[in-house]
Amino acid sequence: MVNPPTIKEIAKKLNISTSTVSRALHDHERISMLTRIRVQKLARELDYEPNQKAIFFQQRKTFTIGVILPDLAEFYFSTAISAIEDTSSKHKYSVLLGQSHDIESREKHIVENIMSHRIDGLIISIAKNTTNYEHFNMLKRYGIPVVFFDRIPDLPNIHYVACNVETGTVQAMEFLLRSGHRTIAILNGPEQLYSCRQRVEGYYKALNDHSLKFDPNLVISTDLTTESTQKAMATLLSQKKKPTAVLCFNDNVALDAIQFAQKKKLKINKDISFVSFANQPLIRHSAFPPVATIEQFPYQQAQKATEVMLDLLNNSESRETTFFNKISVESQLAIHKQK
Repeated sequence: MVNPPTIKEIAKKLNISTSTVSRALHDHERISMLTRIRVQKLARELDYEPNQKAIFFQQRKTFTIGVILPDLAEFYFSTAISAIEDTSSKHKYSVLLGQSHDIESREKHIVENIMSHRIDGLIISIAKNTTNYEHFNMLKRYGIPVVFFDRIPDLPNIHYVACNVETGTVQAMEFLLRSGHRTIAILNGPEQLYSCRQRVEGYYKALNDHSLKFDPNLVISTDLTTESTQKAMATLLSQKKKPTAVLCFNDNVALDAIQFAQKKKLKINKDISFVSFANQPLIRHSAFPPVATIEQFPYQQAQKATEVMLDLLNNSESRETTFFNKISVESQLAIHKQK
């Protein structure tokens, strides 16, 4: 059996120190470009593979990023994990994934569990009902950086990447108002989610811009289950002044709302129109798609969140500073062609 090549062997062949070889293999800026090229070329010729265990011990890093998402069954979050894995792998990091299934206690358990695997950092989109953030404070005490994306907690000093759904809500309202609607409802998600407050702010702003009265009875929440959405729709349709259009928290909520409206013998996008958030491809192939949807760019959000995490992990100055990354991705209205 042939022993694998080592840094010492490369150093001996090039008549340089092992520390120079190590830095050259990691593209250290203090090593000249010529030396880096010579070292990396010889390493390839010898089929040199770095001793990852030694690197972990030396740097006290596992090169593993923990990721917790609500539910991979949703196209939105499956798209996000693709971005996280794509970006992480380019920088030689692995991903350890967990699903909270939108349960706070499960989310907390996963955080505790993945800590035992010595993750370097955590990227998370919080569960819909998470209100206790102590498990994130625990990570902070252990020096493990956390980057939130999409669903972010109402905490001051955090790193996050999120979509600005307020501007998308304004665009959707402008579209519906131009289409002649004046009684527009908003079927929102759990109130503790920051994005839900943004939707209401955008909704109110658009009404105010058009000198229309705000009716609190037209703003209602769902816990994102089919039963809760149908109950919310029943409440909206029982109003004396029934809505002719509904803004829905996401595509799945829109589909449940549309199904309920059909059961009530309403003609979709004639008697009542729907606009959703997220813009997953499947929505356009349904029998009665919303008239429009608001793109929230999950791939770009997750990619930026991973880039923020990598910067925190590889740049000690980024971690030690009191500056917090607060990145907003603009949402965008997409109008669907009706069948």
